[in-house]
Amino acid sequence: MPTVLLGVSASISAYKAADLISQLGKQGIDVEVIMTQNSTNIIPPLTLQVLSRHSVHTDVMLEKTPGDINHIDLVKRADLFIIAPATANIIGKIANGIADDMLSTTALAVHDVPKLIAPAMNTYMYANPAMQANLRKLTTYDYHIIEPKESLLACGDYGKGALADVAEIVGQIQYFLSKEN
Repeated sequence: MPTVLLGVSASISAYKAADLISQLGKQGIDVEVIMTQNSTNIIPPLTLQVLSRHSVHTDVMLEKTPGDINHIDLVKRADLFIIAPATANIIGKIANGIADDMLSTTALAVHDVPKLIAPAMNTYMYANPAMQANLRKLTTYDYHIIEPKESLLACGDYGKGALADVAEIVGQIQYFLSKEN
């Protein structure tokens, strides 16, 4: 059974991670979840824990088993790494090598597996030249960008920035997992 390491950052679309985990589980894909602290204010970790059947990881300094280094062990078990939703903040951190929480620290340790990122943010934030530069930089680090869609956003604006549909994200995960086998 393949294992997907799913990072969830603090976009309002974080609630869609529950559907993503459920859909992946139906495909026989095991999911381990890392949440940023702020994302836990949008969707409770317990929801994602129940759906994934694994503890949700939120604290890089919490090592449940002496001798284990959680963020490294998670990476070693993963067949694919994805951040969905990915905020401007987490994209900027990873693009610039900042590792100051569980998700960004783990992202810097990922190697030798497909890396996907699904941005979700306000249209103006997404179009910002700094954000676009960060996304281009991530592609040079072998990240595959799952483009956001145009939609009415939570803030009331209409434009590109909404998280891609869960079905599209699942399809991209399946595609990259199949390439690895």
